[in-house]
Amino acid sequence: MTDVNLNHLLEKMTIEEKVGQLVQLATPFFKGATDRGEITGPMVQMNISEEDIKHTGSVLGASGAKETTNIQRVHMEENRLGIPLLFMSDIVHGFKTIFPVPLAISSSWDLDLAEKSAAIAAEEAAASGVHVTFAPMVDLSREPRWGRVMEGTGEDPHLNSEFARSFVRGFQGDFENDHSKVAACVKHFAAYGAPEAGRDYNTVDMSVWQLRENYLPAYKAALDEGCEMVMTAFNILNGVPSTGNEELMRGILRGEWGFEGPLISDWGAVKELIPHGVAEDAKQAAEKAMKASVDIEMMTSCYTNHVRELIEEGTLEEAIVDEAVLRILRLKKKLGLFENPYRGTSEEKEAAVILSEENRKTARELASKSIVLLKNDEVLPLDSGQKTALVGPFSTSTDILGPWSWGGSSEDTITVNTGFLNHIKKEKLFISEGCGIEEGTEGQLQSALEQAEKAEVIVVALGEHSDMSGEAGSRADIRIPEVQLDLLRKMKELGKPVVAVLFNGRPLDLREVIENADAVIEAWYPGTEGGNALADIIFGKVNPSGKLTMSMPYSVGQVPIYYNRYSTGRPKNAPDAQVRYVSQYLDIPNEPLYPFGYGLSYSQFEYGELTLSSNEMKYDEQLTVTTTVSNTGDKAGDEVVQLYIRDLVGDVVRPLRELKDFKKISLEPGESEEVIFQLNESQLRYYHANMEHKSDAGEFEVFVGTNSRDVRSQTFRLVK
Repeated sequence: MTDVNLNHLLEKMTIEEKVGQLVQLATPFFKGATDRGEITGPMVQMNISEEDIKHTGSVLGASGAKETTNIQRVHMEENRLGIPLLFMSDIVHGFKTIFPVPLAISSSWDLDLAEKSAAIAAEEAAASGVHVTFAPMVDLSREPRWGRVMEGTGEDPHLNSEFARSFVRGFQGDFENDHSKVAACVKHFAAYGAPEAGRDYNTVDMSVWQLRENYLPAYKAALDEGCEMVMTAFNILNGVPSTGNEELMRGILRGEWGFEGPLISDWGAVKELIPHGVAEDAKQAAEKAMKASVDIEMMTSCYTNHVRELIEEGTLEEAIVDEAVLRILRLKKKLGLFENPYRGTSEEKEAAVILSEENRKTARELASKSIVLLKNDEVLPLDSGQKTALVGPFSTSTDILGPWSWGGSSEDTITVNTGFLNHIKKEKLFISEGCGIEEGTEGQLQSALEQAEKAEVIVVALGEHSDMSGEAGSRADIRIPEVQLDLLRKMKELGKPVVAVLFNGRPLDLREVIENADAVIEAWYPGTEGGNALADIIFGKVNPSGKLTMSMPYSVGQVPIYYNRYSTGRPKNAPDAQVRYVSQYLDIPNEPLYPFGYGLSYSQFEYGELTLSSNEMKYDEQLTVTTTVSNTGDKAGDEVVQLYIRDLVGDVVRPLRELKDFKKISLEPGESEEVIFQLNESQLRYYHANMEHKSDAGEFEVFVGTNSRDVRSQTFRLVK
């Protein structure tokens, strides 16, 4: 169907049919759904009729080839013009095969494997009838109290942008011709990851300079990669909620960036303009969202109940509605839904691809590469011949998939104890829960002590249950719950080597864990194959290579905390710094417990001298940065070599370090590799006070190392 056909179709549509395209309702609203439940109440509350549902343009949360086919079939029979439904879902880090949460995926620093994980998720989802995924989430965050950090890829704008591109390529690919792909929807526009006090849905207040310098690049990267949709954020920005923010949506997104795809609200966000205090009622909320070019209203009925009225009274131009409808119809056309409303949906393919052996293999590989070794006092890897106690609330738990894994099943999840038993004989493994996540009994503790007494080494599996993270999962106290810390202390008192393993969706205050364990592993929420991946690491089948993409704070009092911070006029470590009157805490260090980019290996990597091809770089030339990395250990291993820069004098303050490139290399024991980076002028650009994006001639420092703290450096000058 051509664009002319779409325009002709638009001409045939009544106002009610147009408005219907702008509405998204959850699965139970639709005939053909397996369970419509008590849908009468919500329909009455939202003032939505069965006739309105016939006009509706998209479905939220439906999946499964049988169900999506049934819903689409009934809809096509009842929709006057035969306009197919769009099926959209949150396929964030896997559909049925669940991969590690995105924060963990980013800790792999493996862009190709991240892309592959998204491609697998898309294939499983597409076979089940899903057309659009609400991913990737690219909200940069420096705030570990915010639960949704697990859904993003960390605190650095460059790395965030690179993963945004990888996920879009994986989900979308050539989706117009490849029906195993789905359309991607980048979220949440904009700056949702910077809520005051880390409290979800809370106020975001930042300068335009900060927004453009750090928070907008990843959204732009996703769109540059061809991402088809954008979702609005819940937060305000410059005092205006994103869903009604014309300057943000029509100004930057559509005007400056030229985005022509559908813009969708997050769940209920149009009506939330009322409690925000910028709309007096649902009618005004509809007006503001439409004028901001929000094309699809998710799960509220402001458009359904008021758009026609707004047009009739002249408050809203029908042309604004028409342009929104056309954007939605164009996406349906791109997906091929007018030719085949059941695009890609197949019960046979669904059965073949979901949780296939190959998909599980990739999930296991990515989970193992996402795991970060934080501490190792010559305890790991464990010998499978050792008598091992496995204690803690995550020792047998299936709650390791993490938030936004609604399609995953506990029955398909490889638990820690199951993974261990693939490496160690049953008679050598002693298992006890020891306590729950937040509560425990004396009996549980005694059982754990008894099992630990039999062992030579103790593995304690600790962390947050998945409801403590994710959306609405903000926490002021980001320590491991006290009952688990007490279990860890009791294990340490036995005088045996203790390995602490952490399952969580955010950076935590780990001081007590570090003090009471000889080795510490950050496993995050590792997904369906998590137990196998962890066991592969612990028993040495896989050498850990993960690196943090969010700083681990020393204390919650430091947050927001991030490596690419700015100097003050009174830096603590300046040569002439005073004892007291400098920027510092009196009771804790300024530095994080573990910095961005940090992660250990069972190998040891040594960095040689850093050399530059010249001490000057011209605007139209590249600077070659070279170092040699050697594996001085006795195991083959992977190392993420990281390149940072510092602009020593700028028009505005510049970060002490900025990640600009990285390379992941594999080295055999005793092997060395020359690692070469090419630095160009575009990588030195930044936003000036007048919002001009350019570089300045002058002196720069370049750093290369194993993390953002432990680096070698050289200086050069950028010259015209």
